[in-house]
Amino acid sequence: MAKFEFISKLKDFFTASQTLKVLAFLGFTLLMTAVIASQNFFFQNIIENGVSQRDIIAQKTLTVVDVQRTEQLKKDVSQKVEPVMAPGEDDFIKNNLQSLQSSIMQIRKKDIPDKSKKEEISLLFDLSDNSNKDFVVNFLLKADDNSLHEVFDKSNLTLSNILRVGITEKDCEKDNIDKIIANNIVYNVSKRQVSVIKAVLEQVIVPNLIVDEFATEIARKNAQNAVKPYEVVFQKGEKILSKGEYPVTRLKRDALRQAGYNVYELNWAGLSAIYVIVFIGTFLFFYYMKFFEKDYLQPRYMAISAFLSILIAFIGVVLPIGFSPYVIPIPAFLILMAIFTKPRISFVASVILLSVMSIGYQYNIQFLVAFLLLSILSSVTMSQIRYAERVEVIKNGFNIGIAGLIIVFSIYILEKCLIEVDNVLILKNCFYILLNGIFSAVIASGLVPLFESMFKIITPYGLAELGDHNQKLLKRLQIDAPGTYHHSLMVSNLCEAAAEAIGADPILARVGALYHDIGKLKRPLFFVENQSYFLIENPHNKFTPRISKMIITAHPKDGIEIAREYKLPQVIQNFITQHHGEGLASYFYNQAVKEEGAENVKEEQFRYAGPKPNTKETAILMIADAVESAVRSLKSPTPEEIEGMINKIIVERLNDGQLSDSPLTLKDIKTIASTFSRILRGMQHNRIKYQENLAEELQKQKINMPAKLIDEDLENKIKQLEGDTKPSKDIKTPKEGKND
Repeated sequence: MAKFEFISKLKDFFTASQTLKVLAFLGFTLLMTAVIASQNFFFQNIIENGVSQRDIIAQKTLTVVDVQRTEQLKKDVSQKVEPVMAPGEDDFIKNNLQSLQSSIMQIRKKDIPDKSKKEEISLLFDLSDNSNKDFVVNFLLKADDNSLHEVFDKSNLTLSNILRVGITEKDCEKDNIDKIIANNIVYNVSKRQVSVIKAVLEQVIVPNLIVDEFATEIARKNAQNAVKPYEVVFQKGEKILSKGEYPVTRLKRDALRQAGYNVYELNWAGLSAIYVIVFIGTFLFFYYMKFFEKDYLQPRYMAISAFLSILIAFIGVVLPIGFSPYVIPIPAFLILMAIFTKPRISFVASVILLSVMSIGYQYNIQFLVAFLLLSILSSVTMSQIRYAERVEVIKNGFNIGIAGLIIVFSIYILEKCLIEVDNVLILKNCFYILLNGIFSAVIASGLVPLFESMFKIITPYGLAELGDHNQKLLKRLQIDAPGTYHHSLMVSNLCEAAAEAIGADPILARVGALYHDIGKLKRPLFFVENQSYFLIENPHNKFTPRISKMIITAHPKDGIEIAREYKLPQVIQNFITQHHGEGLASYFYNQAVKEEGAENVKEEQFRYAGPKPNTKETAILMIADAVESAVRSLKSPTPEEIEGMINKIIVERLNDGQLSDSPLTLKDIKTIASTFSRILRGMQHNRIKYQENLAEELQKQKINMPAKLIDEDLENKIKQLEGDTKPSKDIKTPKEGKND
């Protein structure tokens, strides 16, 4: 007994809604990880533990870039680039010379022994390595003022020459500084002055050129970019890899990859990393759907999202290595997701899918950027598309292809400014992305009906097909219940206009309204709109109110049976069950009250089974269905009467709580009411009487019109109707004008 209870609990656990969601989530992430990682298990017998397992012969001529040697060449070139120097502050050095001159002049003026003066000058000058130390000190102390000023003036001129050329750290070394001073010293300088000038300048000269790290780095980068890749050619028939070769160098691995082999060895750590990336991406998608797109967080929408993601990932796996990834039909994924869900959802899904694929398949950044930009454009264009004809998707695909070509070409032009890029490669990838956009749209258009059937999702194209009046069920409605069909047409016009006005789905509202009363096909003569067409007496006159109520309120249930027979999608079935909600069949309820007494009749016994409308479109239908019937019952209603009837019905539905489950706001309801009023006023326009009174009306028109406005055509019409003349050539007889 305990064993059966355990099995029952286990069964309940695995069939619980929350458990199924978790299992579906884990199942998708594991399957997606397996698909992405599968590329790393192809040709695993080529290399094991870094050792070649067999000989590989080149089947075609291969040109492979030796990455390691190219990088070494770039490194060598970079190291040879001289640092870029930037000028420093010259004024600081010149000020030091002026300060030195002022200090010497002050020492000369002091009334102290010469020995003390020499000691102070020795503190200013570091002349320990100068062979002319005594001479320089004596000159600075004993020379007359004019001679001293002349030396400092010439020192200043020499310093200006040196600074103009520039001084680096290397130049400031002892051997170098003497040569620099000697090469830049001014003319007409005696040997005595040269020694002093050198000694003075050695004390003040510091580097005025410093290394510009940023400019130096740019110079080194430019030098590296100028290095052409070192290429190795494997001729057709030449051995790429020998059995037992160890280690297999990066050059050989790149050659194998270019030949179409996969040489990556993925361990458990790599598998775990891929799973984590897939898990995070899937979680982010669900997180977005939960907070922003709850209406689409349903199994069928999640199923098609998962299926398309795995399909695109699989295409990336089977794509030959080395082949352009721009042929992967990402635009088809975007278009299908936009059609089956929303353009905004398709964009989010594509961003996550592209990120996971770029990491898992090691695509370059250009691929990711190109398709991300294309995803934004595709989402915008798909949101603007009108689903009247399937060719609209093909046109959109062409636009996507053109945009992709421009994006890819622009990326390559920018890349070509930095490194050498093969022009053939640019043309090939631009051509691939153009064809990708066009063929993706064609493929998506062809797959829409198949996916509609597989995932039980109705798309705008499916709705447009259901809205065709030549559909079998609508043709049957026209023949067997013409009054109901006409009523459905009027209601569909109201629903479509109101849905468009409040931002709901106008196509869904129109098609749902066309099918909402198909349940009346089971007993068409029991509904008043069909009785006048077949010229029969109302059969409800012979029934009690309770029996009539059962017949009338059964048409939603009957409609569901017919809808399932004709395989109408669930979203259309919702219109059938919800268009009366849990409303009261008031006519039969009031009759029952009269016959049985109010104390013997309960409202619940005369209500529809429901449920209440839970979408904007079904709520619009509930109001439109009642409004159209009510206004049609009025004889020559005025605009005020129409508006009053609309408001009365809306207030009744609100007070009865029939709109409590719908997302309609008070603003939406106000907009719906004004839209209904405008359309119904157009339907109820007055008409003039023809033939018997037309001649009289035209005669009055002639009398009241100014003479200059009475034309020959009006004269002929009056005479024709009065029988005075034959018809004018300009007036068509009934036989001549088909549309009159």
